[in-house]
Amino acid sequence: MNQPLEARRWLLAGQIQGVGFRPFVFRIACNLGLTGWVINRVGQVEIHTEGPPEKLERFGQLLLERPPPLARPHLLRVRHCPLSHHERFSILHSERDGEADIHLPPDCFTCDDCLRELSDPEDRRYRYPFINCTQCGPRYTLITALPYDRPNTSMAGFPLCPACRKEYENPADRRFHAEPIACPACGPRLWLTPLQEETNCADTEAALRACVALLKEGRIVAVKGIGGYHLMCDARNDEAIERLREHKPRPHKPLAVMFPAPTDDPLRLVSQAVQLDEMEQSLLPSPIRPIVLARNQADSPLSPGIAPGLDETGVMLPYSPLHHLLLNDFGGPLVATSGNVGGEPVITDQRLAEQRLRHIADAFLHHDRPIVRPADDPVFRSIRGRPRPLRLGRGCAPLEFSLPMRLAQPCIAVGGHMKNSVALAWEDRVVLSPHIGDMGSARSVEVFERVIEDLQRLYGVRAERVIADAHPGYAPTRWARRHDLPVSKVFHHAAHASALAGERGVHHDWLVFTWDGVGLGEDGTLWGGEALAGRPGAWQRVASLRPFHLPGGDRVAREPWRSALAICWEIGREWQPPHQTNTALTLLHRAWQRRFNTEQSSAAGRLFDAAAAIAGVCFDASFEGQGPMWLEALCNGQADPVELPMGQREDGLWVTDWQPLFEALLDNAWSAGEQAACLHATLAEAITRQAIRIRQQRPVEAVGLSGGVFQNRLLCEWTVARLEASGFRVWLNERVPSNDGGLAFGQVIEQSAREKE
Repeated sequence: MNQPLEARRWLLAGQIQGVGFRPFVFRIACNLGLTGWVINRVGQVEIHTEGPPEKLERFGQLLLERPPPLARPHLLRVRHCPLSHHERFSILHSERDGEADIHLPPDCFTCDDCLRELSDPEDRRYRYPFINCTQCGPRYTLITALPYDRPNTSMAGFPLCPACRKEYENPADRRFHAEPIACPACGPRLWLTPLQEETNCADTEAALRACVALLKEGRIVAVKGIGGYHLMCDARNDEAIERLREHKPRPHKPLAVMFPAPTDDPLRLVSQAVQLDEMEQSLLPSPIRPIVLARNQADSPLSPGIAPGLDETGVMLPYSPLHHLLLNDFGGPLVATSGNVGGEPVITDQRLAEQRLRHIADAFLHHDRPIVRPADDPVFRSIRGRPRPLRLGRGCAPLEFSLPMRLAQPCIAVGGHMKNSVALAWEDRVVLSPHIGDMGSARSVEVFERVIEDLQRLYGVRAERVIADAHPGYAPTRWARRHDLPVSKVFHHAAHASALAGERGVHHDWLVFTWDGVGLGEDGTLWGGEALAGRPGAWQRVASLRPFHLPGGDRVAREPWRSALAICWEIGREWQPPHQTNTALTLLHRAWQRRFNTEQSSAAGRLFDAAAAIAGVCFDASFEGQGPMWLEALCNGQADPVELPMGQREDGLWVTDWQPLFEALLDNAWSAGEQAACLHATLAEAITRQAIRIRQQRPVEAVGLSGGVFQNRLLCEWTVARLEASGFRVWLNERVPSNDGGLAFGQVIEQSAREKE
């Protein structure tokens, strides 16, 4: 007896583009004997199925319980509908009209199936550097428009050969509608351009061999990858690393290292250089394939020039087939630092790379697959046993969140001046871009503008409002003022606090310590050692650090000796940096006394700078945060904190006075490691005492730590331990960077909460 047939219509959203979702639907429908169709409708997938009721039920279970590894489907609705009596199940061509519900996929690492083919001499894609399938390969960096189909990618200029066409059109093949699909016959190619030779290596395999030979000779090669160029050299070659640092120039900032990943034990070679905890062991080979900061082994084979002054190294595994080939052929770790200059976005264009990097690189390994937009490597650090993002990038961004309310109008949040990223928000959604860079150059602003335009075009949303930092000197804020859209301003530390509250979804009252370098405060001074109580849209400053006056304006951030002088002048102590003349210091002191070019600040980051200079660790910084990072690395165990007095002003603000701490640092014959330990212990204790005092006056249900200072693992972990011992529940960022890379997201959360109020 024939079973009765039913028809059901399914509508799904979420991350279902570019991840093999429609072929997955096709396979489970065919395996269950169902008929109907599946279609991509501009960010959503609609499915019509016909068959016996129990098989339709099973189909619905499999649809959500066993999606492809990279898919994140969300069922919008399912309903019964009339039978159409289809003879088979089909995949229909994508529709390009209709209201957008776009979910832009990030770039993906190379899957195990493709790696097996890459190393199989019998496979037609053997050693092909651009192998991919629906479960791996570039996405965000090659999409020009949505829906995500091949004509809407930078692969549109590579017509498929018959063999690739057959795979692309076969629903049972894992390369069915793998949009970047390619092979040696029809896809992108490599070539090597040496700077000092007359002939180029125009053949892909010859280019690979020549590149590896140069790296083994100790040369530096600029290698075009998925999201931009890397500068690569032997990570064990002191001379090569010294030349890279000299010419970039990058005298001290740590360099990332990429390791081969043997199939039998991908972490074997990494573990020879760094100590990996359980979290780091799972994060390194994860689909994100980030740079992970891990503590050095005592007998690490890496050059000490990789991360001078630090006790950890940024390590990563290959994530593209080209990287796998290079690392395997080279047989050891390679420096893989961003191909850029001075904090700018990573370079993606061949002409610009040869123009801007030719003084650094001995050769260029190019390919002809266009990179539509840059995506730098993400960076994570283990703090309290959890991965904390320091930089979002390739593999984990664009990063999407759901808002707890619907916005009145679409908006673009333009973030801060350093570590910039932007966020597009509309309805109940917000999308945070990958890391763009520091906004001090014309190229950074150019990429910043392009990312803003790209996000709006790809998601089919036009911003009607801009949200910017309140600091009038920030480049993104200046950009916002030049445009016709209304501008809402959010104060820096409110954005830090709201980023944490918005990410963690905790809706009761918070106490958030927002410690960083500097950010404009509501009283016109530079904050950075604040505690804010309340919730997004209604923050109140309830505690701070004793303010002091910083001599020299913006130069303070890169010259820690200025912060040390300011501290000493504030407390009436003598201290002289070793490289400054008495005449210069006398002039600077007079300017400081007259408050000329001398801003008031309560920034915890500047206290770390001052301590680094007083300890003799860092007088001049070649990169942001150098002094504090070197201090953290020098800490030699726990120390007794110095008790800091705390008083309450007439306006209710609790202020902690750091003077006894610096008196102790100046008076005691401590080593730099002992000074560093005392600093960390004292500030962790100061936070805890502020939290206890505030709890005595108002309910505190959640304590948060947000801001660039809390990238410091030691300070964070010591502070959390003290707070928890005092009965507090403590929250840290897990998806959004606590530094200025999370400001744009926090700006959206803060502004949307204001609108709701």
